Amino acid sequence: MIAALGLDFGTSNSAVSVLDAQGTARLARFESRAGWRTTAPSVLYFDPPGRAPGSSRSYAGHHAVGAYLEADTKGRFIQSLKSYLADQGFDGTIVGRRKHSLEALIGLIAASLREDAAATLGPLPPRVIAGRPVRFALADSADDDAFAVDRLRRALTVAGFDDVTFEYEPVAAAHAYEQRIDRDEIVLVADFGGGTSDFTLIEVGPGPRARRQRDVIGTSGVALAGDAFDRQIVRHVVAPDLGVDAHYTSSLGKTLPVPAWPYAHLERWHHLSFLRSPDTIEMLERIATTAEPAGRVDRFIELIEDDLGFELHRAVQATKQALSTDETTTFVFRLGSTTLTRQVTRAEFTAWIAEDLAAIAASVDELMRSTGLPASRVDRVFLTGGSSFVPAVRRIFLDRFGPDRMTGGDELTSVATGLALSAAARA
Repeated sequence: MIAALGLDFGTSNSAVSVLDAQGTARLARFESRAGWRTTAPSVLYFDPPGRAPGSSRSYAGHHAVGAYLEADTKGRFIQSLKSYLADQGFDGTIVGRRKHSLEALIGLIAASLREDAAATLGPLPPRVIAGRPVRFALADSADDDAFAVDRLRRALTVAGFDDVTFEYEPVAAAHAYEQRIDRDEIVLVADFGGGTSDFTLIEVGPGPRARRQRDVIGTSGVALAGDAFDRQIVRHVVAPDLGVDAHYTSSLGKTLPVPAWPYAHLERWHHLSFLRSPDTIEMLERIATTAEPAGRVDRFIELIEDDLGFELHRAVQATKQALSTDETTTFVFRLGSTTLTRQVTRAEFTAWIAEDLAAIAASVDELMRSTGLPASRVDRVFLTGGSSFVPAVRRIFLDRFGPDRMTGGDELTSVATGLALSAAARA
């Protein structure tokens, strides 16, 4: 019997965890092309539209990746939907001939997660505790934040979750960490997602657990993380080979720089499909005829027309991940008959993300300042999320708290596990 259910719906990946009647946390497993995984990508794929409106079939998670990669004629691939939740001006997008609300799109992913999780865990309860960031991406006010929470609640209701409660993602991670310790501690939890980086100071251990209350000392967050790091690799490694710095000759004979705005879309995976409009392709084709260096804008057109954003995303992520362990790696991306390659060093990457690192460090420092807690009072720093592997990110915490207090583990699933534990504690 399942006693509690936790759902970590992430910008890039999602996970589901349950707590059984014996108090054991178990993660759902999702079948992918590469085997079984404890996370599923937070993506959607729609087949090319049929003759009738709304006839395009949709797939979510690993099913979406498989359908996209196997398709001869590409449909619509959608990513990073969580990033739009706080944007009150974005109410959905048109796929084929039909407009889908953001809530409906997220609901499709959540429904697929629910169905796949039930296949490996058994029937799931309708009550779920879902994670939320301390600060949603694009949230500039408390009103934006409340709007995002309400939207996510409606999306999960569409997916069949009748009773939805929210918990801060770093607080959930603290619940997961608490299972390891047998004494009370003050922990700084740093949770790095795809779109947000969240920080929480919280008291955990046998005492708070017995009181069924964990005192949150303070929270802070910044709306950037893994996706922002990826953008810097695209900007410095990929875009130059696709013509971002090229010039062309206008119809009046003037030499002009290639417009920058299409390359801004290139940096955001969830925007790339916006470039597949006839007007944009025609503009780029016209520019490509006189662009110098020759051939680069043509590659950009090929990338857009063949809808290779997902493949590019994987190549960029592979480069970032390699730089977490190696000082130097080679970026490799196959684009038709051309292979783009470039050697990238960790030092270069660290320099590219310097502003993002400064914003993360400032958020951590603001948390410590606002709580009035000296660094010496922090017993442990628990890092979770994919970007916690980036050495320059870890350095922020090493410099402030030292190596002896650093810990981590289950970086991609600790939030989901902690959500199930939190749900049980609230029961």
